[in-house]
Amino acid sequence: MSHHPAHDHFMPHKGRVSTTVRALKHRNFQLFFSGQLISLIGTWMQSVAQSWLVYRMTGSSLLLGSVGFASQIPVFLVAPLGGIVADRHNRHRVVVSTQIASMVLAFILAALTLSHKIQVWHIFVLAASLGVVNAFDIPGRQSFLVDMVGKEDLMNAIALNSSMFNGARIIGPAIAGILVAKIGEGWCFLGNAVSYIAVIVGLLMMKVQRPVYHAPPGSPLAHMIEGFRFAKRTTPIRNILLLLGLVSLVAMPYTVLMPVFAHNLVKGGVGGLGIFTGTKDDPRAVGLGILMGATGVGALLGALTLATRTGVRGLGRWVAFSCGGFGVSLVLFSISKNFWLSTALLLPVGFCMMLGMSSSNTLIQAMVPDHLRGRIMAVYSMMFMGMAPFGAFLGGALADRLGAPVTVAMGAVGAIGGAAIFGVNLSKIRVEARRLIIAQEAAGGEPSQETTARVVED
Repeated sequence: MSHHPAHDHFMPHKGRVSTTVRALKHRNFQLFFSGQLISLIGTWMQSVAQSWLVYRMTGSSLLLGSVGFASQIPVFLVAPLGGIVADRHNRHRVVVSTQIASMVLAFILAALTLSHKIQVWHIFVLAASLGVVNAFDIPGRQSFLVDMVGKEDLMNAIALNSSMFNGARIIGPAIAGILVAKIGEGWCFLGNAVSYIAVIVGLLMMKVQRPVYHAPPGSPLAHMIEGFRFAKRTTPIRNILLLLGLVSLVAMPYTVLMPVFAHNLVKGGVGGLGIFTGTKDDPRAVGLGILMGATGVGALLGALTLATRTGVRGLGRWVAFSCGGFGVSLVLFSISKNFWLSTALLLPVGFCMMLGMSSSNTLIQAMVPDHLRGRIMAVYSMMFMGMAPFGAFLGGALADRLGAPVTVAMGAVGAIGGAAIFGVNLSKIRVEARRLIIAQEAAGGEPSQETTARVVED
């Protein structure tokens, strides 16, 4: 049964909840959602444990930034290829393959760590390999959402997908902080490897009807260029992608430097952290889990805020405000010297970051034609994930010289500037954005009056 945003204005209050989770009425999305939730908790556990392991083995913020660089640079380099694969092949199979590959890598990392054979170069190689897998996984998974829920519930599926990602981001680091302190990093890696089984089973249980794909004439390179050309030529998409790229480059490295903040903030002693740890455990690992978890709580609230929305109206303004808010909260976080105040400030940091990223994703997916979806989502992942390694590397190097707080504050000011420029140009791009969205709705065969009339106005 198709469902239209226009109807939501007449819903009773209990309809609010069903509006928020409406993509879950699709069986395929239910399977995807439940499997991913388990797997992503594992992914976050691994991510936190891995950065802690590197910092424990080396004590270097530069190496911490370098591992971040190694894990994400393949997304920047290989994502365009991943986009073509997502557009030319069965997206369902692509996602199954990437999940199996990720599982194998996690088992290798766990085996090396638990057998005490792990060395820093192993972590680099495995992080880079996972990055290559992600370069295929992200465009594949983002464009697969449409195949699972259809056009009319796509916005909601994107928001719920982000909610799930961030729900896991709260639970994963918190579990990792406690597990690392109690039993070591290796078990976190093993937990992540096992968690992939849930996703793979869910994916294999799906029944996906996907239109038969006929590869258009032209080489893969020509198709890749076609995607970039569309992104460059289409002003609203180009502006959103440039803002995303800027924020990922200058402001997102704060996450990579989090072990440094945890180390410094907890050094002065934190009342209350003793409850989580015995006397022999390292309270700084738990501190790191709490700080990362706080960002995740904020981000989850941001994603759920987007899930309650039904139309794309006014989302451009949300993008501008949330990127600005992200910058302001980060400046305050970088100044704070108190552990609990820093934790509280990470809530708006996470909230604004998530709202900005998910709103951008939603707007882009609403404007992009189906045959280009994989490639444009590849450019999106290059900007969102692919810029992060340059940022991580730059952030690590600057933090070595200037200290983590100054580095984070500088990046945050950059994000505020980008948001301001984007906001000023918003009125110019509105007409084109509206035209693109209407064209996509018509192509999907469902131009609802309400969306058409009031799409990106205000």
